[in-house]
Amino acid sequence: MSGIPTRMVVHALVREDGTVAGEELYEVAALLGMTDQQVRLCVKRLVTEGRFTVEGRGRRAVLRLAGAEPGAGLPLVPEVEFVRHAYRQDRGLEPWDGLWHAFAFAVPESARAARDSLRDALTGLGAAPVQGGLYVTPNAIGPYVRAHAAELGLSEALTCLNTRDLAVGGTDDPRALAERLWPLPEIAARYGELRALAEQPAGTGRADGLAHAVTLAAAFSAAMLPDPLLPPELLPQPWPGATARAAASDAWARLGAAAPAPGPRLFRLYGEALA
Repeated sequence: MSGIPTRMVVHALVREDGTVAGEELYEVAALLGMTDQQVRLCVKRLVTEGRFTVEGRGRRAVLRLAGAEPGAGLPLVPEVEFVRHAYRQDRGLEPWDGLWHAFAFAVPESARAARDSLRDALTGLGAAPVQGGLYVTPNAIGPYVRAHAAELGLSEALTCLNTRDLAVGGTDDPRALAERLWPLPEIAARYGELRALAEQPAGTGRADGLAHAVTLAAAFSAAMLPDPLLPPELLPQPWPGATARAAASDAWARLGAAAPAPGPRLFRLYGEALA
């Protein structure tokens, strides 16, 4: 997998004591195709932004996290509650109740930024646009949507309703609606990439295992973050998301067991998310 940001590598290697060993950072970054110059510039930016302090130079340096949790503002570990919900769905513990949750809003152009933020929140929570200002999802995301609308001052502009009778363009079969409203082939393809990576063996060295863990974290986020987490009742079976998540869980267990102490807290974060 290409395109992993250098700063994601730095955050991924933060240990439980809040430090990153320079030698480990340079070794892992090199295995991921990054140059020493890229790493140096990234460290300099992170220090300038106040995210890290640094003691020493180059490979002998020790970076120390300054305040925020590792991964703050980065797609390093998806929201724990949504990851847990996905795994519960995979185990058949979150059956769909047949309700569609609909959200509608009409916001004037003068509040365009707030309108865009509400739209982004809805799509980020897996809702699909039906037509202008109307979004639907089979998941009960109402509390999250209402809370975000309140933060934006748009509570009066938001309408929420639930229905078992949804038809879009003459389509009312739930599975057909899911195929129409969400890009299921693209979602499945991302999970195919995640599964292939999760089933690849990691190298035998410490840096090899950490590089594989960083790549796996990036692939897991790339697959999970755009996933609307539709109930299994609405998805083709077997669903690639379920098999990929199972493979990822097994991979994390192997990588965590093989990682010598002190390992990065990334393993704990994913352990909590997958629990």
